[in-house]
Amino acid sequence: MSLLQELRYPSVTEIVASARALAGHRPELCTLRQVGASRAGRPLHLLSVGHARRAVLVVAGAHANEPAGGSTLLSLAERVLHEVELRADTSWHFLLCADPDGASLHVTPAPRTLLDYHLGFFRPAGPEQPEWSPSVLPPDRLPPETRALIRVIDELRPYLQATLHGTDLGGSWVQLTKDIPGLAEPFAKSAAELHIPVETGASDAAGWPASGPGVHVMPAPGSDAAYPSMPDDARHSTWYHAHRYGGLTAVVEVPMWASDLVADPAPHPAPAEAMRGLAGRLRRDARRVETVLTEAAPRLPGPDGPLLRAAKWALELVPGLADDWVRTPPADTTRAYVGSVDAFGRRLPLRAAAMLLRVLQEADDRAAPRLEHLVSSWSDAFAEGFGARWVPLEHQVEHQSRTVVAAALHARDNAA
Repeated sequence: MSLLQELRYPSVTEIVASARALAGHRPELCTLRQVGASRAGRPLHLLSVGHARRAVLVVAGAHANEPAGGSTLLSLAERVLHEVELRADTSWHFLLCADPDGASLHVTPAPRTLLDYHLGFFRPAGPEQPEWSPSVLPPDRLPPETRALIRVIDELRPYLQATLHGTDLGGSWVQLTKDIPGLAEPFAKSAAELHIPVETGASDAAGWPASGPGVHVMPAPGSDAAYPSMPDDARHSTWYHAHRYGGLTAVVEVPMWASDLVADPAPHPAPAEAMRGLAGRLRRDARRVETVLTEAAPRLPGPDGPLLRAAKWALELVPGLADDWVRTPPADTTRAYVGSVDAFGRRLPLRAAAMLLRVLQEADDRAAPRLEHLVSSWSDAFAEGFGARWVPLEHQVEHQSRTVVAAALHARDNAA
C-alpha cells in the first residue's frame, strides 16, 4: 500500500528510501547524492532526474510543520520519469528535506484533527529556518542547511526554484519572486477541480501585487513591508538567490484543512475595525501563554531547547505585529484578507502554546494541564470558526504537483 493510500505523510527516512529506489530503478536517468548535513549531522539528499543543463530545483521540508511537500516531491519525481516531454530539455532536481532536524521534531504524520496536529507541533524560530535565516542573520552565521541549499542553487543555476509549503487551515496560494504570465489559469483550474479554496487575500502576501487570484508577486527589494515589525523579509531569503542566475522562485502553498472564509473576495464591511479586534485578541491570547511560561520557567532545565526557543520567538513577534494591524491601514479590505489575518492571529499563540506544552510535558511540570486546555480549546475553536474540512492528502499532492509543473512550463516558455 502506498503512503498516499495510507493517508499519512512520509517520514524523511521513507522519502529517502523511495528516492533511492527510484534512482536504483532508473540509474541512467537518476542520481541520489548527499549535498550537506544538518546541525545535528543528518544528511541532506538531492535526487536528480535527467541530464539537461536547464534545471528546475524543487525543495521540500523547509518548514517542519508543512509535511505535504515530501509526498509531492516524490510524486513529481515519478511524473518526470514517466513523462519524457518534461525532461526533454530540462533536468529536475529534488532536495528531499531542507530541515531534517526540524522534521524529526514535528511528530504528527497522520493528523485527524487540528488538535492532533498541534499536539505534535514544531516550527523552528526564524533564525533556524533554512530558507528564512538569511533575512535575519549575517552570512557568517547561516546554519549549515541554508549554506547547503545556497550551494545547490549556485551549482544548478535553476531557471525555476519551486519550494513546497503548506498551511494548516485556509486555502492555496502561490508566491512568486517574479511573475510567471499564464500560471494563474492552471492554478485556479486545479484548485477548483480538487475543491481547494484559493486564498485570494493571503496575509503572507499582504500588499503584494497579484497576477491572478491567489497568485502573488513579491515586491522588489527596498519596497515597504506591509508588516514593518516582522523581522524576516522574504526578499532577503534564499528564494531570491536564484535571481543572480536569471531564475525565480515559486512558493506553492496548499492547505491540510480548507476554509472558504479565506476565499471570499467581497468587501469587508469594516476592515479597520476588524483588524483592531484581531490585534486585541492576539495580545490577549499571547499573554495567556506568557503567563504560563513565566510561572513555569524557573522550574525548567536549561539551556533552552529548540521547542522552547521557537515558542519564545513566536511570542516575541506578537506585540509588534498587533501594533502593525492597528497602526497601518489594512493592506486589503476583502473578507478573504480579514479571514486570512484572523487565521494568522489564532495560529501564532496556538503554536507557541503547543510547543511550550511539549516542553512542560517532557519536564512533567504542573502547569502542563492548564496549557493543554488552551491548546485543545483553541484548536477546536479555530476548526469550528473556520468551517474546517480535511483536504485529502492525494488532493494536496496533486494540486501542488500540477502547480509546480505549470510554473515550470510557463516560466520556460516565457523565457524562450
